[in-house]
Amino acid sequence: MGSAMRGRGPAPGGDKELTDTSRESRRRAPQGGTPADEPAAGSTQVKVVIPDDHSMVSLLGSGDELLHVIERSFRADIHVRGNEITITGTAAETALVAELFKEMTALVGGGAELTPAVVERIIPMLRRKSGVRPAEVLSLDILSSRGRTIRPKTLNQKRYVDAIDEHTIVFCIGPAGTGKTYLAMAKAVKALQAKEVNRIILTRPAVEAGERLGFLPGTLYEKIDPYLRPLYDALHDMLDPESIPRLMAAGTIEVAPLAYMRGRTLNDSFIILDEAQNTSAEQMKMFLTRLGFGSRMVVTGDITQVDLPAGQASGLRLVQEILEGVEDIQFTRLTSHDVVRHRLVGDIVNAYEAYEARTGMDGPVRDGSLRGRAAERGDGRAGSRGPRKRAQ
Repeated sequence: MGSAMRGRGPAPGGDKELTDTSRESRRRAPQGGTPADEPAAGSTQVKVVIPDDHSMVSLLGSGDELLHVIERSFRADIHVRGNEITITGTAAETALVAELFKEMTALVGGGAELTPAVVERIIPMLRRKSGVRPAEVLSLDILSSRGRTIRPKTLNQKRYVDAIDEHTIVFCIGPAGTGKTYLAMAKAVKALQAKEVNRIILTRPAVEAGERLGFLPGTLYEKIDPYLRPLYDALHDMLDPESIPRLMAAGTIEVAPLAYMRGRTLNDSFIILDEAQNTSAEQMKMFLTRLGFGSRMVVTGDITQVDLPAGQASGLRLVQEILEGVEDIQFTRLTSHDVVRHRLVGDIVNAYEAYEARTGMDGPVRDGSLRGRAAERGDGRAGSRGPRKRAQ
């Protein structure tokens, strides 16, 4: 694949490239390719005209960084002159690139800021032909707080957010970094602000992931506080930090271990159970039956990271078999394609899945123990070195 070629000579006074697309042309040609106005035999040429009221710098990025992302992702010649973009390549590729510029134009027109990460999320949505416009997914505002807006970043995330609006109980199962808890927290805060609920209840099972609670310093609350810290962190992203102690003191927001839910009926509440893969079957039933009138529940977890003792079944795994298909309960599943952390997180998730498929393991951690061929070999690599510490 070739690099971008500019249709102009050196800038006066040096080689610094201009970024004003009204005074330059951009071209990316494949090796041995032909100019954009001379399509090769069998290729298709499509022209996209960007409305005059749209900034081409906003669309293509400073220093053409967004254009470079597109160039790396498609086998097509992309030529830009003024506000006209000419795309040459196979019919399938040119159609996708034209659709991509259409979605980007819609986002810019709606006031969204395009970044390389946003463009990289639009491209797989278009390739999967889901029937949903990426601009609709990426422009859905969930919560605006402290100068930033929280939105879904993938199609599955939008489906998850929509499920929370449409169902009383929603289960979201997926790997780390897919926004399971963060999006649920945003919906909870929005519901509280809109007075749809009177309080938010956030809970997690305080499961010993290799460490022993009894040996941690401090009171019982201080021992379990680290398990709840991720929930506090998300709250600080969405609310004024000064208001959080006041809301917690009034009981409007409650963050507590799962064990504290027993015996309660939770009315007019938005309730989130995080790290639900570490619940037992009994704990999961106990939690779900706390549901009161006017309340909603969201249960999140990653069934590949179970920290329960060996031999104890995960309540999250079992509940899928029990409640799948029950009216007003929705199961949403996220994948490595929905990871919104560093790009490597998605690669790591895929690498683990490939390793499990290769070795016949039933997941890296299932019900507190390593299983599959690694355990069967008895080579000291499966469960021979004490409790396994779960990666954070």
